[in-house]
Amino acid sequence: MRIDDLPESERIEDRRGGGLRGLPGGGGGLGIGTIVVLGLIGWALGIDPRVLIQGAETISGNDSAQQQTSAAQSGTPSDEMGHFVSAVLGSTEVQWTAIFSQAGKQYERPTLVMFSGATTSGCGSAQSSMGPFYCPLDHKVYLDTSFFQDLERRFKGCDAGSKSCQFSQAYVIAHEIGHHVQNQLGVLSGVQDQQRGMDKAASNALQVRVELQADCLAGIWANRAEEKWKFIEPGDVEAAMQTASAIGDDRLQRQSQGYVVPDAFTHGTSEQRTRWFMAGLKSGEVGSCDTFRTSRL
Repeated sequence: MRIDDLPESERIEDRRGGGLRGLPGGGGGLGIGTIVVLGLIGWALGIDPRVLIQGAETISGNDSAQQQTSAAQSGTPSDEMGHFVSAVLGSTEVQWTAIFSQAGKQYERPTLVMFSGATTSGCGSAQSSMGPFYCPLDHKVYLDTSFFQDLERRFKGCDAGSKSCQFSQAYVIAHEIGHHVQNQLGVLSGVQDQQRGMDKAASNALQVRVELQADCLAGIWANRAEEKWKFIEPGDVEAAMQTASAIGDDRLQRQSQGYVVPDAFTHGTSEQRTRWFMAGLKSGEVGSCDTFRTSRL
């Protein structure tokens, strides 16, 4: 993937500084002295020290997240990962602005928050273990880039260390931007209204359609960006398909519990995620991404 020609976005909040991870033993964790003192207090008062330590860690983690937010720097980060994320975000801005304009609409550019470990969002606490996500309440994408390492090593989403992994990472970002597009089009609010009257299985099934549409919208970005900048290199598309397959619900369930529960799917199977990304990549048209009216997901 070539990013040299991609325009960089300044709509980034960089909250990675200061090593504030909000985790025990991390920048926002408890020191050994604090743990000893809490242990003595618990012993003296007849309280299980673990309860005091756990409570203090929670407060410390929340403080660290707040410190990250207050220490955020806006604009294009200066490091290599920051430039990469900025370039992908900038390219999505160009393409979705053009697509919305063609439809007589105005695209409101989202903000992407880069953080480490934990931070706060308009939708509550953001933890690295949650993976990248979009918050429709504050119109921001939250990304701990350590997820990209998990994508390579834990999920086998691309060949670790290969340059094509960049395109897989770009697909992940473009997928979250796809949710922002859905939010602007009223898709997310409409789905949430429907889900209020559904049982868990039906609500999950509807959520799958949301996620597959975001995969398709990511494919549209790739199609339009390739047409404008010729940035896709050999192996990139295959890497993105490998990533889409690696994070399918069926594959993740087999890895974690050894069996598959379709009613618990929230993102779609490996085959579905791959197919809908390719549908957007091949067509480049929003009309090809109507996952809500098709009988075949």
